[in-house]
Amino acid sequence: MTKKAAILGLLAAALAGTVCAQEGKIPKGIPHLDHVFVIMMENHGYNQIIGNADTPFAESYANSANSATNYFALAHPSSTNYLEIAGGSNFGVHSDNNPDWHNAQCTNNLASGLTNTDVPASPNVCPIYGTGTEAATPAIDCTNETQCPPGSNNGENNIDGVRSIPAATNIAGKSIADQLVAAGLTWKSYQESLPSTGADGVNFSDGFFTDSSNILQFLPNEAQGLLKLYAAKHNPFVYFRSVQEGVNPELSLKRVVPFQGDGGLFEDLGSGHVPNFSFIAPNQCNDQHGRANGGTQCDFDPNDNGTLVGLNPALMYLGDLTLRNLVKAIHRSPVWQEGRNAIVVVWDENDYSLAPTTNRVLLIVDTNYGVHGVKDGTFYTHYSLLKSLEGGFGLPCLNHACDPDTQVISSLFRDGNDGR
Repeated sequence: MTKKAAILGLLAAALAGTVCAQEGKIPKGIPHLDHVFVIMMENHGYNQIIGNADTPFAESYANSANSATNYFALAHPSSTNYLEIAGGSNFGVHSDNNPDWHNAQCTNNLASGLTNTDVPASPNVCPIYGTGTEAATPAIDCTNETQCPPGSNNGENNIDGVRSIPAATNIAGKSIADQLVAAGLTWKSYQESLPSTGADGVNFSDGFFTDSSNILQFLPNEAQGLLKLYAAKHNPFVYFRSVQEGVNPELSLKRVVPFQGDGGLFEDLGSGHVPNFSFIAPNQCNDQHGRANGGTQCDFDPNDNGTLVGLNPALMYLGDLTLRNLVKAIHRSPVWQEGRNAIVVVWDENDYSLAPTTNRVLLIVDTNYGVHGVKDGTFYTHYSLLKSLEGGFGLPCLNHACDPDTQVISSLFRDGNDGR
């Protein structure tokens, strides 16, 4: 046996040892699902989408499909919420820091029990694996984007500004991708503006150049700098060691692809050959996040205070149009007519949620079966979404998706014939 084969064998054994950690029963209340498409939008709360003249499709879609009106993101910033949807935990990450690619020498946050934050600055995020202690989710966040004045709690509201979540000590460093592959199901993370060369080692990209490119070598007069359209922080699966190392090709960076090109989103939709679970992230000009060097239609909101005032109308409209085009493309795909399928649209967080604004965001569920037009005011969080997806795929609950107070979103996935 070669040294490389021996290392891969040890890694496979180590990863296999985490498979049963912090998993519970298969959630009930969600009918069987064949294909799910999760579309991630960015940085705007419920009241910035519903009632906004610049987001007509999202509001119409929320009314014609099913929607949750009391659904909450958990924390800040973006990456934390993506991890919570993908794996039911923040895994000790309260930052948008890039992955620490293929670094087997670093100590991951589950093992150290330390929290990775933007402020104060922390290193890149060590590959997530094993079991250990995550970060607590306080009701008020006084780190990262907002610093509380001494003696006050005037920070960003996590969840509803009242609820908090203590740090769990038995978190499993895995995601729904690990679970799907273990169950013989398939997944892909579709990332707009990811370069055709793939995701390995790429933190940012404009679809061709990346953060490791020497742009001036090819464009000596370029002054704008890299337009960071693709961002690893919006691609939660690349933070997990199992995906980075790719011992199993079905659980690897080969499953992370762009929208365009061979094996990309639109080609897969056109052919009808899509995985069971599709995680779809538009780029940062199309997901309503914005960039400072992307032109007027991509500029950040001038004054995002959690209301309709101060938003960039072009950014909101461009994201709404992108969402419309994605939904229409899925509806036109042959796969939408086969089996039982769902589209889930969710915003990651309310970017600026100082009190009294809370971290309430919009969740839309559209199915090719069952009831439509449902509005559910039950309290749900991103953990509820993960639990519901696991229920639909027949997977065991993972991490906080197993919490007794994490409810499945039964009403929005109903088939209409189940008596509920």
